[in-house]
Amino acid sequence: MIKLLIEKELKNILLSPKFAATFLVCSILILTSVYIGVQEYHTAVAQYEANQQIATQDIAQATNWGSVRNQVHRKPNPMQVFVSGLHFDVGRVSRISGFQDVKLTRSPYSDETLFALFRFIDLTFIVQVVLSLFAILFTYDAINGERENGTLKLAFANSVSRASYLISKFAGVWIGLIIPLLILILIALLITTLMGVPISGGDWVSISSFIGLSVLYVTFFIGIGLLVSTITRKSSLSFLLLLVIWIGGVLILPRMSVMASGQLVEVESIAQIEAKQEAYQKARWDEYSSTISETWRKRSQEMEGMDDAERQAYRDEKEWDWLEEDDAARKQVQQDITENNRRLIEETSNQKKLQERVAFSLARISPASSFRLAAMNIAGTDIDMKSRYEDSMREYRDKFTDFTQKKQSESGSRGGFSINVDSESGVKIDFGRDDQTLDTSEMPQYSAPVLSTSNALSKSILDFGLLGIFIILTFGGAFISFLRYDMR
Repeated sequence: MIKLLIEKELKNILLSPKFAATFLVCSILILTSVYIGVQEYHTAVAQYEANQQIATQDIAQATNWGSVRNQVHRKPNPMQVFVSGLHFDVGRVSRISGFQDVKLTRSPYSDETLFALFRFIDLTFIVQVVLSLFAILFTYDAINGERENGTLKLAFANSVSRASYLISKFAGVWIGLIIPLLILILIALLITTLMGVPISGGDWVSISSFIGLSVLYVTFFIGIGLLVSTITRKSSLSFLLLLVIWIGGVLILPRMSVMASGQLVEVESIAQIEAKQEAYQKARWDEYSSTISETWRKRSQEMEGMDDAERQAYRDEKEWDWLEEDDAARKQVQQDITENNRRLIEETSNQKKLQERVAFSLARISPASSFRLAAMNIAGTDIDMKSRYEDSMREYRDKFTDFTQKKQSESGSRGGFSINVDSESGVKIDFGRDDQTLDTSEMPQYSAPVLSTSNALSKSILDFGLLGIFIILTFGGAFISFLRYDMR
């Protein structure tokens, strides 16, 4: 009997104009979004490779290690085709210098403001917004609509239990929505591979996890549609209630959670942090300037009473030591500025993480938030992407700075110029304009941070579990309510 009821429900769904319209809309949206995502990925890869070449050429054209300037770039992620996450919001490039902190700039949205205005539609958005709405559209009258049409009494005129009837309703709608969705996703994956997007074994695991997550999310909205349909008498009322629930859960609650966390946990803005960094930097360089001036005044006093020849001989004898002392003081200032910047960033980062935990805890009341957070974690385009890249870039900056300073020391270079001491001509300063091309074969290379598939999935376990709990609660509530449903 359950088989016959499921077949009946499937026929009603597949032969209805609603299914044809929704399937057509989903087909256009999913395939178009994937095609555009693939095109954008190839564009990002081309820009990444071009920027890498420019950075390499800039380094190759340097004439001394003190003038070497470097910049690193964020590597495109194939998973951004399906789950863009924060890919378009986070910067793509950062300068690597001992004089300034790492900061990702030039996000795709900053270069393409039109896309920032209307945002990018990816597969996550389609599942989160469009498919959840379609699931409501197919379930809001699943029970009360049958009562209004009089078919509910007719069905129970046969030997059908309420549990069997509800299970068949759930299974029929689930198969009618999920199977076409899986077919479209498989076609989208075929398009992705045919268009040359390199998908690794780990990416396939992430894609499979994302598909499973999407199935859970749509299943929840099927369950809540059945639940509301069993607790209301009129289909018009159930549709209105479900629409209010959908708007609140998908559109309002996630944003309200972020606003609430901002009020509960205050975090200094980027402008405030940069102002503190600039103020400390200015103060330290002013202090350094005063100290150097006082030091040279004392050195001049040491030479008072000497004639020109004695003064010149004394300078020749002390010049190298003085330059090393001044260079050490300058390096100490740079180190103090770097450590202060890191301290401020670490303090702000800790506050941001606390704010994020509060926001995510509040937002996860909505299954839409759990779905989106888990999808971004699986794809590696989550909120931690920016900090992962900047932390790895800071580590690289330390290695790069140590390497260039070592090379400067080996060549007698100080801050971009070379000092040559000759017994006859004295001290000569060479700014390296005629130096030969630098040997960069030993220079450390930047490697993008790697987020393992296991770590990405472990960060999503909570959201998978919450979606499972939401499904059990909605279907359990629908079952209990339907057992007491008045069919008259």
